[in-house]
Amino acid sequence: MPAPFLTSLSDGLRFAFGTLTVFPVRVTRWDRPAACGGMLCAPLAGLVVGAAAAAVGLLLLLLGAGALLAAVATVAVPAVLTRGLHLDGLADVADGLGSGKPAEDALRIMKQSDIGPFGVLTLVLVLLAQVAALAQAYGDSWTRGALAAVVAAVAARLVLTLAARAGVPPARPEGLGAAVAGVVPRAGAAAVALAVTGAAAAGGALLGADGVVRTVLAVLLSAAAAHLLLRHCVRRFGGVTGDVFGALTETAATTVLVVAALG
Repeated sequence: MPAPFLTSLSDGLRFAFGTLTVFPVRVTRWDRPAACGGMLCAPLAGLVVGAAAAAVGLLLLLLGAGALLAAVATVAVPAVLTRGLHLDGLADVADGLGSGKPAEDALRIMKQSDIGPFGVLTLVLVLLAQVAALAQAYGDSWTRGALAAVVAAVAARLVLTLAARAGVPPARPEGLGAAVAGVVPRAGAAAVALAVTGAAAAGGALLGADGVVRTVLAVLLSAAAAHLLLRHCVRRFGGVTGDVFGALTETAATTVLVVAALG
């Protein structure tokens, strides 16, 4: 394997884990090639976060906790491991979209440190939906709940890869959104999407043929939901921001969990 690829992979992993998690990983490069590698590796960061979330949920169930408590803990772990970054982005985007103001004013609202009524309402509803869906999944089967937690975390980071593809502009000239906007070649984004979908199908096989279909459908629907939100944000704000990436992540994760709880 050529040395340049190893260096690029290392930089990409550092970028992904250093920007998307609280793990003590030092990001040594902030240029666009490193950002590209980081966004391509984003689902791997999601895999680690999701595995940690599922492990905590299963541990509580093993200790005798109910499905609801396990679901709350499972939802809390990604928030802790990301410092609430994506939830904060979701709230800011909700305030920006809900304001009904022109793009420049909406972006200014999103940069404010406080959370408005639209943001609070969105956070409450999304977290309730995630907990309720996971509680039902855990109640049906521990394996089903744990798989849902892992797939949700991975699919949530896959949409970051897709949103950072070439052709998606930044809304601001600075910030994380500008650093990663348009850095991923379309072919690379498609390859990662296929790999994640294939891995999800393999995981779904633990639950039989129905599990394969359900898991693949969850990934596809999460990507579709995030794409619709992305298109709306690009039209509304003129491009993507770090907050938009956070909102896409939570949208995709919620979609996966809801699909996992259905049926």
